[in-house]
Amino acid sequence: MVAGFALAAAMAMTACSSSDSSSSDATTTTAAVTTTEEAAATGDLPPVPTAADLNAELSRGFDPNVPLDEKVRLVQGAEIDPDLINKVAEAARVNNAVVTVDNVTDLGNGTLSANATMTINDQPNPLVFTFIAEDGIWKLSQQDACNIVNLAQIQSPACPAAAPAS
Repeated sequence: MVAGFALAAAMAMTACSSSDSSSSDATTTTAAVTTTEEAAATGDLPPVPTAADLNAELSRGFDPNVPLDEKVRLVQGAEIDPDLINKVAEAARVNNAVVTVDNVTDLGNGTLSANATMTINDQPNPLVFTFIAEDGIWKLSQQDACNIVNLAQIQSPACPAAAPAS
């Protein structure tokens, strides 16, 4: 199961950001939500992509000929550890994992929900990803990216491991 999450992370081109204190995390999250809500209120959201559009972006994310800076702009906070996208993409390639977005739902507030299927060794696994409108494009949400990366036990300064329960 952990390997499945790692491969899902790869296929979703995942990376995320964090800060040193929990109060900063709350501020960052609030700022992102405010930006999305402001965009929704002013009608400045990018067009809603189709499942085919998101599948095309996944393909670009795994194409070694696509410059890293183009891949990084598709994930919230990816600039913290840009190479993480290539690391998880390589893990997916090595393990012959395939993720296909099946449908996209516009939640009407600057977010999208995308149902997907990840197949490893002919075993399909359902996934749901959230995309956030930011900088005029749809980006994989920071929360989804970090959850997947942490569950997959991939080490990155962009996604620190969750603190142990007290």
